[in-house]
Amino acid sequence: MPRRRLASPLTPPNKPILALGLEGSANKLGIGVVEHTPNGETIIRSNIRHTYITPPGEGFLPRDTAQHHREWIMKVLKDACQVAGVGVGDVDCICYTKGPGMGAPLQSVALVARTLSLLYNKPIIGVNHCVGHIEIARVITHAHNPVVLYVSGGNTQVIAYSKQCYRIFGETLDIAVGNCLDRFARVVGLPNDPSPGYNIEQLAKKKGRKLVSLPYATKGMDVSLAGILSSIEAYTLDKRFRQDLELDSSTTDEDIISPADLCFSLQETVFAMLVEITERAMAHVRSKEVLIVGGVGCNERLQEMMGVMAQERGGKVFATDERYCIDNGIMIAQAGILAYRMGQQTKLEDTTCTQRFRTDEVHVAWRA
Repeated sequence: MPRRRLASPLTPPNKPILALGLEGSANKLGIGVVEHTPNGETIIRSNIRHTYITPPGEGFLPRDTAQHHREWIMKVLKDACQVAGVGVGDVDCICYTKGPGMGAPLQSVALVARTLSLLYNKPIIGVNHCVGHIEIARVITHAHNPVVLYVSGGNTQVIAYSKQCYRIFGETLDIAVGNCLDRFARVVGLPNDPSPGYNIEQLAKKKGRKLVSLPYATKGMDVSLAGILSSIEAYTLDKRFRQDLELDSSTTDEDIISPADLCFSLQETVFAMLVEITERAMAHVRSKEVLIVGGVGCNERLQEMMGVMAQERGGKVFATDERYCIDNGIMIAQAGILAYRMGQQTKLEDTTCTQRFRTDEVHVAWRA
């Protein structure tokens, strides 16, 4: 039986409200400006991002990532304000990522947000990174009350909303799916530009032909990915593995394993696990909608597999493109402006950062 849609506790603003959002929890530095109008419209005024990219085979260290953010943040801020056609003094609130994320990069961006708040005498709002992903995706896709699959480099969660809280139904027990993909990309020497996960997806789609056996580790509503990573790394030491076959589609030797085969196998196995636990959450809350958010949510194969499951249940999948899936400033601005409109602000002494800030710790006062 369809549930009755409750009235939103948000009241329309008397005038347009502008929020500046700053995101820097990992290797993406993003700043954006969002506007809420009296007629209920949400306008994305700017969404500027700069990515710290390391050489192939290397990850990004917190210290180096923080240094990147410090070097680029003033240019990104200037570009975001220029595109939006506003100055920092014109916005109504400053929003920054409080967590979760990498400590040093978070602190670098929070320091700038705090400084801007003091310089321009603007209220400041600390935002949960995960909630930011959800709120910007809800605006872009117009999903009503979906089950959310949040998949990124640092997080893997299945989430559903209830009573002003985004409740976690299932999550990874060890590493996140994005971290699993990124680490394997380094093992097989894939470049980090534009991202390791994207390069895995492209190699699997174009050249992957063989599905190798990997552990399938769903544990109730949770998943475990560390063992899968160890198992697929072991294939690169197998005598059948040929690194130089990643661009060779002419071989017919069934006993050869290529990097493309391993990329294909890793995606198929891990994504099947994610689809399974998402379907369980849909059945539990009787939802017909799935919303995929986070950087890994850009993966078209994941969207395709989730779409097959949703269609079989008479449902629908919602997802965004790389502008909003990948970490960005506009998602922090959107979640922050919603909190601001409900009267929430962060005291200056509380404008700290935390690497562990769970999605279900946030009071989602702006939803019924």
